[in-house]
Amino acid sequence: MLSTRWQPMANVQAEVNRLRDEMDRLFGPWTGRRFPQAPTSYPLMNVWEDDENLFVEAELPGMELSDLEIYVHGDQLAVKGERKEPTCDKSTWHRRERGYGKFARVLELPLSVEEDKVQAAFKSGVLTVTLPKRAEAKPRRIEVRAD
Repeated sequence: MLSTRWQPMANVQAEVNRLRDEMDRLFGPWTGRRFPQAPTSYPLMNVWEDDENLFVEAELPGMELSDLEIYVHGDQLAVKGERKEPTCDKSTWHRRERGYGKFARVLELPLSVEEDKVQAAFKSGVLTVTLPKRAEAKPRRIEVRAD
């Protein structure tokens, strides 16, 4: 039997988020919003895991390592920073789609990690954070006995 859970508010929330993003994109220049996307969606992130670690990868093109702050507290990872406004003296802009200014994104981690063993690397505009899993979050093999 196939069972599907009806979640009417999930669709409504997705539509509200889409509408907010469109309004920010259209009216951002007049309202002081400098990022074309909602602040909760920058930077874009991928999250995956293996048996030992959780990995988070964030795209941060044009950023410098000195402009980033990374925090892990409990089950949250925070990435904060500031992208400087580009300067084009004696030039005329024809299109400005890349945002600038301060940003902060807090990501709820799907499992508990060893906060004091977290490592981060920044290469070619991609931040990779390696978060070792706590022992209780790692898979355990269960021995099965035959009677």
